[in-house]
Amino acid sequence: MRDRHCLSLPAPYPSVDPVGDLVQSCLRMHPLDLTAVPSTDPLQLYRWRDALYSTDLLAASLVWLDLFSILNQTPMDLPTLCQRLETHSRPTDVMMTLLKAMALVEEREGGFHLTPLAREHFVKDSPWFLGPYYASMKDRPVTLDYVKVLRTGKPANWASLGDQKAWAQAMEEDGFARQFTAAMDCRGVYLGQALAKVVPLSGQRRVLDVAGGSGIYACCLAAANESLHAVVLEKPPVDRIARQRIEERGLSSRVGVVSGDMFQDAWPEGADVHLISNVLHDWDVPQVQELLRRSWQALLPGGLLLIHDVHLNAEKNGPLPAAQYSALLMSITEGKCYSVGEMSQLLTDQGFDVPAFYATAADRSVLVSRKSAH
Repeated sequence: MRDRHCLSLPAPYPSVDPVGDLVQSCLRMHPLDLTAVPSTDPLQLYRWRDALYSTDLLAASLVWLDLFSILNQTPMDLPTLCQRLETHSRPTDVMMTLLKAMALVEEREGGFHLTPLAREHFVKDSPWFLGPYYASMKDRPVTLDYVKVLRTGKPANWASLGDQKAWAQAMEEDGFARQFTAAMDCRGVYLGQALAKVVPLSGQRRVLDVAGGSGIYACCLAAANESLHAVVLEKPPVDRIARQRIEERGLSSRVGVVSGDMFQDAWPEGADVHLISNVLHDWDVPQVQELLRRSWQALLPGGLLLIHDVHLNAEKNGPLPAAQYSALLMSITEGKCYSVGEMSQLLTDQGFDVPAFYATAADRSVLVSRKSAH
């Protein structure tokens, strides 16, 4: 029999340098091709990755919080449930949205009620109770992280790694920033082109891409609109990465980079389009309100604000892929996926028009809102 100590596993993927090398290799092969589309639909590939954490959140709610047995005894609304569970509102809201999307809970008569499926299989006194089956996996790192996030309201370490910081702090380190930006860049090649096709900008002249990462979305918009110029606002060290990626794509003459912190520094003025892509979901409501306020101040009168993200429906009971992605975001960032209704309220409170909703690709969508011309 083969000695088990002779077995070796491949190095974990992705690691920092191999990802950067892979992205640069792809850029060398296709430096200008930002208008092509894949011949196959990658939707399920996105969903597998984005749903990665959702079962751990379900397990935390069942095994560690005994949520279903509690709701079976007394349906309650979100504030009452948070008080009963001793949890914070943001992560509890994400958890309940996921359970609604999973058809385990429904919201009616001012409170959360179990569905027959949950009552039969997730309540302790049921003969069909599956709690012990889930409890056998209760000490998974992500499951334990969810308990901490629910109790504290603060994000866990990135990917539940003990030697890693929370996402916002980790992004200040060059190695992690390179790895994370490369991951978002390869995703953006597909998602950015879908965004550009849904929102024609032939009448606009200048886009400000707020916290635009590698600049891939700005590049896709520029590639689809020949008269459009763009500026990417990013803070170090991502600003340096963005300049390199934009140059490799041959778009430096039309897409520039301004170094700055979107919360601390003044936004570049003169843009008639603001793009906030996959940013608001990293932050809680007060920070989202601040970013929308800053957009309102810097955007030209009559300009467009594009919020490109994964959005929940107005009822906040789905779609399931959005609720699953929100579970992942809730664990590793200070935010969540916002519903169309939540974002509409935040936008109109700031003075923007009621946004129009457009589906793009891979469960993503864009809300398009206009700043009054007066």
